Amino acid sequence: MSDKPIIGISVGDLNGIGVEIIIKTFSQPDMLSMCTPVVLGSSKVISYHRKALKAEKFNFQVIHEIDKLVPQKVNVLNCWKDDVNIEFGKENTKVGKYAALSLETASKLLSESKIDALVTAPIHKASIQGEGFNFSGHTDFLEDRFKSKATMMLVSEEMRMALATVHIPLKDVSETITKDLIAEKLKSIHETLQQDFMIRKGKIAVLALNPHAGDKGVIGKEDSEIVQPAIQQAFESGIMAFGPYPADSFFGSQKYKKFDAILAMYHDQGLTAFKSLSFGGGVNFSAGLPIIRTSPDHGTGFDIAGKGEAQESSFREAVFLACDLIKNRTSNKKLIKNALKKQIKE
Repeated sequence: MSDKPIIGISVGDLNGIGVEIIIKTFSQPDMLSMCTPVVLGSSKVISYHRKALKAEKFNFQVIHEIDKLVPQKVNVLNCWKDDVNIEFGKENTKVGKYAALSLETASKLLSESKIDALVTAPIHKASIQGEGFNFSGHTDFLEDRFKSKATMMLVSEEMRMALATVHIPLKDVSETITKDLIAEKLKSIHETLQQDFMIRKGKIAVLALNPHAGDKGVIGKEDSEIVQPAIQQAFESGIMAFGPYPADSFFGSQKYKKFDAILAMYHDQGLTAFKSLSFGGGVNFSAGLPIIRTSPDHGTGFDIAGKGEAQESSFREAVFLACDLIKNRTSNKKLIKNALKKQIKE
């Protein structure tokens, strides 16, 4: 087990499809050859979902302490003893609190280095709100717990899409976009390409805020007065950033294939293109954190919860990416360590 990464898995909203995609992912024996999964939840809840899905062949090992992990098994760490009244597809803050408890357990295990990475099943942002959880999502929660800024990055075989702004109203985007914000995001993307993807000089495309990149100020001056200077500043510091590119022609001409990462100005600008090309196979990665966290690129799926219809492909890719990132970060640390030794010797 020491050669395989230990992947912590938070259960998400128990009325949604989170547990279903976990069960479907780890019903495939090959998954246990690449990692040791530990589901942070309750054996009663997992058993309830297993019965609802008629997935009797799915087996798991119940543990009460993280140090009791069993190799070649799906481990379920009991994080609570309560009986949970699960009603598939319904918003319920009484159920949502267990998603928060699962995340709290995950953050504790990450801080103690008891797990190597976290893969999160989807939460419902309204249901999870309550005492001890007042965040807009996983990313804000993890930023608070690990005192670091994260950059939301969607990853697939086609592209790596990062966002300058995430869950804010569209009317607030233009006033939120600043030269400092773009510079900070470009630095974060540059560092994650090196540390997490082993790309030393990654090319980063920056999308324009306005149609036609502002058309020389006719459709807005933000691109010429804020975005372009930030790109220039990043380039002069050694970051291979280019743009700003009008989003429509950038994707329409398939220019995105020439870059290692893309920075979009707002949520739907980046994710509409990303999900059109990668839906079902994309992964949400919280870049820039000292810990590794990935998740599927979809939500709780309340409309299909409990019906056995959820596709696990994105969650499975999230597990794959988490394992790859663990390996890459370890390799990168060794490279840096060896490089320093060489310099000292010289």
